[in-house]
Amino acid sequence: MQPQPNVYRRLMGYLRPYWKQVLIGYVSMLSASLLNLFVPQVVKNAIDNGLAAGHANALFTAGGIIMLIALVRGVAGFGQRFFGDWLTHRVAYDLRNHFYNSVQSLPFAFHDRSHTGDLMSRATSDITETERFIGIGLMDLLATLLLLFGVIVAMFIESPQLALLAFIPVPVLLFATVRFGNVVRPMFKSIQEQMGVLSSLMQESLTGINVVKAFAREPYELQKFDDQNNEWFARRFTVIKTWANNWPLFTFLVSASIFLLLWFGGPRALSGEITVGSLFALIQYMLMLGGPVQRLGFLVNLAATAGASATRVFEMIDMPNEIAEQPNALVLTEVAGEVTFDKVGFSYRDGIQILHDISFTVQPGQRIALIGPTGSGKSTVTNLIPRFYDATNGRISIDHHDIRTLKLQSLRRHIGIVLQDPFLFSQTIAENIAYGRPNASFDDIVEAAKAARAHKFITNMPEGYETRVGERGVTLSGGQKQRIAIARALLTNPRILILDDSTSSVDTETEHLIQEALDVLMEGRTTFIIAQRLLTLKNADSILVLDKGHIVERGTHEELLAHNGLYREIYDLQLRDQEEFVALESGKQ
Repeated sequence: MQPQPNVYRRLMGYLRPYWKQVLIGYVSMLSASLLNLFVPQVVKNAIDNGLAAGHANALFTAGGIIMLIALVRGVAGFGQRFFGDWLTHRVAYDLRNHFYNSVQSLPFAFHDRSHTGDLMSRATSDITETERFIGIGLMDLLATLLLLFGVIVAMFIESPQLALLAFIPVPVLLFATVRFGNVVRPMFKSIQEQMGVLSSLMQESLTGINVVKAFAREPYELQKFDDQNNEWFARRFTVIKTWANNWPLFTFLVSASIFLLLWFGGPRALSGEITVGSLFALIQYMLMLGGPVQRLGFLVNLAATAGASATRVFEMIDMPNEIAEQPNALVLTEVAGEVTFDKVGFSYRDGIQILHDISFTVQPGQRIALIGPTGSGKSTVTNLIPRFYDATNGRISIDHHDIRTLKLQSLRRHIGIVLQDPFLFSQTIAENIAYGRPNASFDDIVEAAKAARAHKFITNMPEGYETRVGERGVTLSGGQKQRIAIARALLTNPRILILDDSTSSVDTETEHLIQEALDVLMEGRTTFIIAQRLLTLKNADSILVLDKGHIVERGTHEELLAHNGLYREIYDLQLRDQEEFVALESGKQ
C-alpha cells in the first residue's frame, strides 16, 4: 500500500486537543529562532563600533547583550524542548491507544489472517518512529525552515549583491534535500515492513519453542531468522549508502557559499564598500544556515520514516470492521435462550463455502451436541452465534431477534464460551476465572471453581487462588486449564453456553465430575456442546451431525444409532470403546 497523501495532516490532528501546549512550545521555538538572528548583528556592531573604532565600551555592551540573549534563549529553549517532548509522547500515547482499540474491535476473521508479530511491530516500532517526528521533530523542522527564511531576509538586508552570490548553491542544496527525502521515504517503509516480518517470525518461533526443541529444529529456526535479519540489514544498508552519498554534497554546498562570500566580499570589505562587521555577519549567517540545512536532511529523513510508519499504523486503524453494528442496534437485555438458524450459509473470503443451508431451532434450556468429521463446520456454527463471523446467507436469531440487529457487547454478554484451546492470561487463577466478570466476589469465584471441579487442585497449590499461572497458563495441565476456562464461562451466568470440545483434555473420571456439575449449572441454559465424548452426547436433548457443512442427521443418541447413518459410523469407530470402558469400570465397582 502506498503512503497516504494526507498522512501528515492526519498526524497533525492528534495535536489539536493540546493546543495550549502547542502554542507555548511553538512560541518558545519562534522566540529562540528569532533571537538567533540578532547575534550576528550584535557581533557586527562590536567589530565596527568597538574593535575598528577602538571603543571598548561597545565591546562590553555587545557582550552584555549577547549574555541577555543567551538567557532569554535558554528560557525559550526550555519551553521548546519540554513541550516538544511532552507532545511527542502524548501523541504516541493517544496513537497507541487508538491503534490498540482498533485492533481489539476487529473481528476473528482479521486475526485469523494477521500475524501477531507484525501487529506488535506496528504498535511499538512504527509508533516510536512516528512519535519522534510529530512532537519535537516537527518543531525542529519548522524552526529550521524559519531560520532559513530569517537568514535569507537578514542577508539581503545586509547586502543584496553578496547575498545573491552566497545563495547560488542554496537552491541546489534544497533540491538535493527534497530529492533525498523522496528517495528514502519508500526505503524506510520497506524497512518497517521487514521489521514486522522479523517480529512475526520471532513471535511464532518463541510461541512454538517446545515444538522447535522437540524436533531439534533450532538450526533451521536460526537460519530462517538470520535470512530475514540479513534482508532487514540489506534494506537498512541501502539507506546508509544513500545517506553517505548525499551528506558530503550538503557539506560541500555550504562551504561553497562561504567561499563565494570571501572571494567576492573580501575585496569589497578591503575597499570600504562594506564594513568588516558586515562581511563577518554575512559569513556568520551562512554558517548559522549550514547546520540547520544539513540537519534538514536528517529531519526530512525523520519525516519520511514517520510518514511510512504512520501509514502502517493507519492501515490498521482504518481496517474496515466486517462485523459492523447497525446505527440503531438494539440492546439485548433479557434472554430466554431460543436460538434459530434459518437457511444459514457461510464462506470465508476465498469463497470456499463452509456451511450450506443450516436450519434448526433450539428451545430455551435445551442441550445441543454437534458432532462430525474434522472440518465439517461444527466450530463455525458456534462461532456464528456470538458473531465472531457473520453468516453470508440466511438469518440467525436469539429470541426472535436477528443477531445482526443487536449491539455486539449486549449479545456476547449473554453467551458463555469455552474455546477449544483454552487461553489463560499470565495473572492469578482468581483473576482468570473472574475475567468475564471482574467485579465478582471471591465467594462467587470459588463457587464457579467448585462447579467446574477446579477448587480442589487450586487449593492444593502453594498460593491457592492467588497462584499466577504463567504465560498462556503454561504452569497448568491441559485438564486444569480446561476447568478454569469452564469456571470463567460459568461465572458470567450466561443464558447461552458454548462448550467447544471442553472436556477433550481431561480423563474420564474428571470428565464425569465436570459433567455432573454441568448438569446442574446448564439447567435453564441453552447449551451447544462440540464433543467427541459419549457421555456428553447421551445427555444431549438433540444431536446435530454435520458433514461437509451440511446437517446430515439430527436426533437423540438412540435415534441416531438406529438410523445407521454417519453417526452410527462415528459411534462404531470412536465412541463404542468409551461405552465398553464405562461398562467395564461399572462392573469393577
